[in-house]
Amino acid sequence: MKVFKNLGKSVNIKSFLIILLLLILYVLICAFSYVKAVSEDLCDSVFRLHVIANSDSEDDQNLKYMVRDNLLEYMNTICKDCNSKDEAIKLVEENKNVFKKIALNTIYEQGYDYNVNINIGNFEFPTKYYGDISLPSGYYDALRVEIGEAKGQNWWCVMFPPLCFVDVSSGIVPDDSKEVLKSNLSDEEYTLISDNSNDNIDFKFKLIELFANNGLLTAKK
Repeated sequence: MKVFKNLGKSVNIKSFLIILLLLILYVLICAFSYVKAVSEDLCDSVFRLHVIANSDSEDDQNLKYMVRDNLLEYMNTICKDCNSKDEAIKLVEENKNVFKKIALNTIYEQGYDYNVNINIGNFEFPTKYYGDISLPSGYYDALRVEIGEAKGQNWWCVMFPPLCFVDVSSGIVPDDSKEVLKSNLSDEEYTLISDNSNDNIDFKFKLIELFANNGLLTAKK
């Protein structure tokens, strides 16, 4: 009888472990599916700007900001009426040479002879905060501007919707930019990047970062 009881206990333990393993696997699959869907929706909804300085010297960093400011001024002119990410990318592609010329002119006017490389592609970004909007790390379509040797610190922003134009003094993103972003996301996705006070939302945001930082997302194009 003891043999049968021990056998029964062994079977029960094995069954429990199998069920537990299947449950963990199910939770991981659900978490991955959720993170992948949200990450891809966010990446499909924004077009970013990435400016890389020649070096980390104070002069090169200041030059980076001058280039950034002039690029943003021009970008705001041509993209102010854009209604979609694809439209913004198309405009930037059509005017890529103008962006390069603006960057080069800015550099030459400051007495430097650095070259500039400009590319539109899908690049990896860390988690960034734009006023009261947070974007998790991941791969995003962006206009990348490399100044000189491009070995200095980076500067990021969002070209579409125009989150580059955050009021620095208040740290608040303009409502019209939020509306464009909100229209391209589900309610939960928008809440995920705009509500930092909800513990449940904060957990989901960190979950996305965890998957992205460990190379488990496939959002890269």
